[in-house]
Amino acid sequence: MPICYSDSCLVQFAKAPLQGQVKTRMQPALGEAGCLKFHQALVEHQFSLHYQAGVSDFELWCSAEHPFFDQLVAAANIPLYVQRGEDLGQRMFNAFHSRFQQYSYVILIGSDCPFLDSDYVIEAINRLKQGAPAVFGPATDGGYVLIGLSRVDISLFEGVRWGTDQVMSQTRDRLKALDWSWEELPHLSDIDRPEDLELLFSHKKLKYLLE
Repeated sequence: MPICYSDSCLVQFAKAPLQGQVKTRMQPALGEAGCLKFHQALVEHQFSLHYQAGVSDFELWCSAEHPFFDQLVAAANIPLYVQRGEDLGQRMFNAFHSRFQQYSYVILIGSDCPFLDSDYVIEAINRLKQGAPAVFGPATDGGYVLIGLSRVDISLFEGVRWGTDQVMSQTRDRLKALDWSWEELPHLSDIDRPEDLELLFSHKKLKYLLE
């Protein structure tokens, strides 16, 4: 049976599935409609995986209200929230700040890395429990697929060039300025560009995401 950490919360961030506004870098390979379908498949895969694993309390935080999210959480009885903030950094900070009212450890993930499984989340929680103020799952493109914290500071998210290959390096600079120690898990890949699709084609259990 999966370990259940009652003092921890896993938050999944997801963009609203609006055609022409999701997975735009994939359009040369998939087209607008295909990008929308693929985005929904990624969100649902990540949601189902972590809901079923039951590692910790689990919540879905969406960029805007949409029937897709309502249907997703309805059967699972999972809390659904709308992100608040002008940019990704503010939205992440607000989510952490909110969850720390109830939990000792908070893990935040996106929806673009289908390789991020429950064992990866468990390892992140364990690193926090062992005393690390912060733990990251670095992405191969220079960002990160997971951030786990036992405390939060707004400066960790300010002035970061979100969506670029500088995100993780800029975050390390902010951690150093805060004088926080941190730990990093093995690198994982987001599926954001046409060339990333090969990673799914070669993965037996994840090829279905492109069907």
